[in-house]
Amino acid sequence: MQKLLITGSSGFLGWNLCQVAQQNWQVYGVYFSHPAENSAINLKIDITNFAALKQLFSEVKPAAVIHTAAQSQPNLCQNNPQESYPVNVTASWNIAGLCADYNIPCVFTSTDLVFNGLNAPYKESDPVSPISIYGEQKVMAETGMLERYPQTAVCRMPLMFGAGSPHSQSFIQPMLNSLRAGNELALFIDEFRTPASATSAAKGLLLALDKVHGIIHLGGKERVSRYEFMRLLLQVLEMKEAKITTCRQQDVKMSAPRPADVSLDSSLGFSLGYQPLSLREEFKFLKTQNLGIKS
Repeated sequence: MQKLLITGSSGFLGWNLCQVAQQNWQVYGVYFSHPAENSAINLKIDITNFAALKQLFSEVKPAAVIHTAAQSQPNLCQNNPQESYPVNVTASWNIAGLCADYNIPCVFTSTDLVFNGLNAPYKESDPVSPISIYGEQKVMAETGMLERYPQTAVCRMPLMFGAGSPHSQSFIQPMLNSLRAGNELALFIDEFRTPASATSAAKGLLLALDKVHGIIHLGGKERVSRYEFMRLLLQVLEMKEAKITTCRQQDVKMSAPRPADVSLDSSLGFSLGYQPLSLREEFKFLKTQNLGIKS
């Protein structure tokens, strides 16, 4: 099998991507803090070190690269932009440049937070307008990567959920644990996204390797608020005693500004074969597979 290099392989999306990709690729997973608990060939490297990155490409000689590694916590980026910039921007530019040197497919995971939330649903052709430093850094990464290597597939990802490794849970696990402990959870009714499972998103990224040059959106099929999302999940899991209530963005103080509605129009991806399941189907599948969200 051909070699696929995946950065951020111990992160939530990267870990799930490794599971899906191993069906057709020899996967080399690049991590920094924790080795991914999967059957990928794990390689510890600091991707902000260009010399080490260059040596990695020379030794592995990948047939393709999917770059998921990032500092993806908006509040952390807002408070420490000088720490997140080398990972989110510089390393991304360098990876695109190396892929150009080797003339191999390059896929980059960007975010729906490149938009300001005022004109959803967003198509690939809509102008970017980030309101957080994390969003700004992802825009810089997108622009610089496409300048260095126009063949790059820039995949704007939605809110993602699902199972993961002990080091890379999605946002739903701590919420469910809190609810099971009898705590009440307040969730936004005025923040909208188009969520997709990490498994569906991973399949979209692998599709982009073959079919995409430039920007593509890989959102889910449904626009929901955080409250609507959790209410449906609890319904599928039959957690009738769980206590959730509503709140608004203005009720919660956060370092990074959050856009109200960054729903993605993923029609282009759907036309190419990207097929995320409905949220209800995704939740039923996760429950059936007992992947970390059993009721």
